[in-house]
Amino acid sequence: MPYSAEISRANPSCFLFLIDQSGSMADPWGGAQGGAHESKAQEVATIVNNLLRNIVLKCSKDEGVRNYFDVGVLGYCDQVGPAFGGPLTGRQLVAVADLADAPLRIETRRRKIPDGAGGTLEQDVKFPVWFDPVAHGGTPMCQAFAEARRVLDHWVQTHPFSHPPIVFHITDGESTDGDPSLAAESLRGLATTDGNLMLFNVHISSHASREISFPAADPGVEDPYAHMLYEISSDLPDTMRSHLQLEGYPAAPGARGFIFNAEPAALVSFLDIGTRPANLR
Repeated sequence: MPYSAEISRANPSCFLFLIDQSGSMADPWGGAQGGAHESKAQEVATIVNNLLRNIVLKCSKDEGVRNYFDVGVLGYCDQVGPAFGGPLTGRQLVAVADLADAPLRIETRRRKIPDGAGGTLEQDVKFPVWFDPVAHGGTPMCQAFAEARRVLDHWVQTHPFSHPPIVFHITDGESTDGDPSLAAESLRGLATTDGNLMLFNVHISSHASREISFPAADPGVEDPYAHMLYEISSDLPDTMRSHLQLEGYPAAPGARGFIFNAEPAALVSFLDIGTRPANLR
């Protein structure tokens, strides 16, 4: 059965976050409900840094962090390249233990927690940061998919029996270097013996409008870029659909890894589920 290879230190998998860092990412995040948000670049950086932290925690055991995954963050604006800062600057993919050991910095942030009586309390938490928000230049999406393919082609060749990589692409706009469909198809064509690479697309917006999550048919919104991103998104494996259904998402058969105009909290949920494989040893 595809997407069932055991994930272990001897047989790791791979997550790659591909992040639009163009000038329009400086605009506020609209979301389905509207209201005040930080810029899209700031929100995305917070979300992905938090997910990197969660991946480290999933791999943490009494004896240390186990290398169940290789992880990368590529940003694209004027050019495409690794987004990690600090000791990991210039690294395209890193083992999760190296990720744990080398954040750019540790910040103290406030978060809300349940108070046990139906309300919430705020507490200070340590928040590791591996990359900072960026927002300038164009949106060379074709180049971004081509670079992701180059990086992951080498990974697939050296891990032929592993669970295939998952690419989480987060963008808010139109490709400025042509139609990325063929480049995305080539990226999805990478495969291990356990299945093809999975490409999930998250289209975020500056405007409040209805949220669409994991549609099993073209969502039909009046946005040609949303249509294109849906078309190039991978079908969700049954195990991931089951996780989503437990979280309250419909995720019908044929559902694709595509989200349009989600609130930041919904995006956190989607990405967290996407990085929660059932076959982690």
